[in-house]
Amino acid sequence: MVREKKLLWTGLLLLAICVVGYAGLASAGEDGAPGSLNDPLVTKSFVVKYVQECLAQFDQAGGGGSIEWSTSTLAPGQEFIGKSGTEFIVRSGEAVVVDPSGSGIVDLTAGKNVTAGLTAEKNHLFTIPREDGRGVTAIKQTTIMYRGN
Repeated sequence: MVREKKLLWTGLLLLAICVVGYAGLASAGEDGAPGSLNDPLVTKSFVVKYVQECLAQFDQAGGGGSIEWSTSTLAPGQEFIGKSGTEFIVRSGEAVVVDPSGSGIVDLTAGKNVTAGLTAEKNHLFTIPREDGRGVTAIKQTTIMYRGN
């Protein structure tokens, strides 16, 4: 009987320690600890939804356009004019730079500026610095990959 009482008191003592410890952790959360009102735990789906909403607002505000690559085929004489920040790669065909500003477009692969009338080399990454009519004109049927507007 004495042994049973010791086990009972030991069990109650452990239970009391657990309850007091949990209460201490719960009250510690009110100062910005993880899981508190000031620093709540969130689910993956909440974070994904939040990021998608932020990106949608950025796109609606006229931001950088799509981050995914798209392709387009240009007929001879057809122009591809991008907005500020548009990136493109000439994959096939032949195209020359269109640049009414005279400042050129940036060939990131070669690390140089390419001005109006010069060939946009295949498989080079180009970026358009400003929204002022810069891009390329197809000389032959040309396929480009692009991202942005």
